[in-house]
Amino acid sequence: MTILIPVLGDQLSHSLASLNDVEKTGAVVLFMEVADETTYVRHHKRKIALILSAMRHFAEELRGDGWSVDYIRLDDVGNCGSFTGEVGRAVQRHGPSLIRIVEPGEWRVKTMIDEWSNRFGVPVEVLPDTRFVCGILEFQTWAQARNDLMMEFFYREMRRKTGLLMTVDGKPEGGQWNLDKENRARPKHGLNYPEPMHFEPDETTRDVLAMVAERFAEHFGRLEKFALPVTAGQAHRALRHFVRTALPDFGTYQDAMVTGQDWLYHSWLSPALNLGLLTPLEVAQAAADAYAAGEVPLNAAEGFIRQVIGWREYVRGYYWMEMPEVADANALEATRPLPEFYWTGETDMLCMAEAVRNTRDYGYAHHIQRLMVLGNFAMLAGVRPQDLADWFLVVYADAYDWVELPNVIGMSQHADGGRLATKPYAGGGAYINRMSDHCGRCRYDVKQKTGLEACPFNALYWDFLARHERRFRRNRRMVQMYANWDRMRPEARAAYRASAARFLEGLEPAREGWAR
Repeated sequence: MTILIPVLGDQLSHSLASLNDVEKTGAVVLFMEVADETTYVRHHKRKIALILSAMRHFAEELRGDGWSVDYIRLDDVGNCGSFTGEVGRAVQRHGPSLIRIVEPGEWRVKTMIDEWSNRFGVPVEVLPDTRFVCGILEFQTWAQARNDLMMEFFYREMRRKTGLLMTVDGKPEGGQWNLDKENRARPKHGLNYPEPMHFEPDETTRDVLAMVAERFAEHFGRLEKFALPVTAGQAHRALRHFVRTALPDFGTYQDAMVTGQDWLYHSWLSPALNLGLLTPLEVAQAAADAYAAGEVPLNAAEGFIRQVIGWREYVRGYYWMEMPEVADANALEATRPLPEFYWTGETDMLCMAEAVRNTRDYGYAHHIQRLMVLGNFAMLAGVRPQDLADWFLVVYADAYDWVELPNVIGMSQHADGGRLATKPYAGGGAYINRMSDHCGRCRYDVKQKTGLEACPFNALYWDFLARHERRFRRNRRMVQMYANWDRMRPEARAAYRASAARFLEGLEPAREGWAR
């Protein structure tokens, strides 16, 4: 009696539910590097290398722990290129009485697994992913009992559930749940920004890098200076390094952007977290422990913990509750193709060029670059949300459908009609100027409102509000914005609309084949 345990590329955790309560002598753990998963979108080269290297390292750890491992490499003879095909070949090799797998992170993979029992004539046991703080059914129960899905209230429930930053009498530390207002400082000149811990590639990683460089040469992104953690041991070292060197100032400057500074005080732990090398609870606990020890201020610990057990858990629950319909949502009826400069970085808008450069070089940009620069521009310009979602899925090393799609469709593009966010995250050049040093170095003038020299975000912002006035004018969170619009003279409003139209006419659409 053999149990076949497929482990997917984002399930690289020793605590994985499918590995619990199983006799090692009666099980085979299956790892599958398959072409479909590297090319259903044309993933960033660094992302492919990270996942494959981490898979190979984790498989060796399991072998060392006494597991029988069946590992299919991408270039193995006979590799049929898909999860379903490789599970079928493994069923023929091992004759299992049961296939045991943890629920996947993506809808398209769930549809594959749903067919396995009938296809292979073997029962399939799908287990909940207990690495998350909130289960899928738990989130749906919470959501069904509410009139709206405000993340803040969900976050408070997760704080109560975990006890993180809670006093003995059940109150939030410091008397407030959310200290986000303390976390919006513009970076000061002369700050010494720490870097995430870097790891020299070992032989396994070097082999993967060489294979990816050859096989995926036409994919977006660069492999040079690859230094991401590829094992749980490395990821835990990176976590401790972040808590010690960057977390103390993370809260205050978490929304800031600085030209040429790729990391600021951000952790860059999300690739390891989303692979399973770290779990959300241990990451959040490390921040809470540092606060309890007096090593970091409360606004830093709270802001970081909110991202991990608040927003990250929330978007996962939203994803599984709203799929598959939300993948095609386009409430604002945006139809413009993604501009070519999202791939090339060739634009005079310095904020955009910097975000694309960092994305190309490292498969990374922090949350404000993603939301208020890259996402904001696409929404203001009327870019088709599915084009942008594909781009995000391709270019970021931490991007998986469950976390990327809600952030793009719901949060960034408001394409779900306000199901996730109560107002669109739209901003003009003034926001970028307030939170960065980009505008002072940019070819465009952020203080100029219209014309060829003006920051494009300024005219695009007001043009967006004008285009969607019927939808948003009655939104209570946008009353002031439309009051400002109403106070403008007709010729000023016309100038904004004309500047926006002129700029949009000059956008070059992305060529075919970048994403898919």
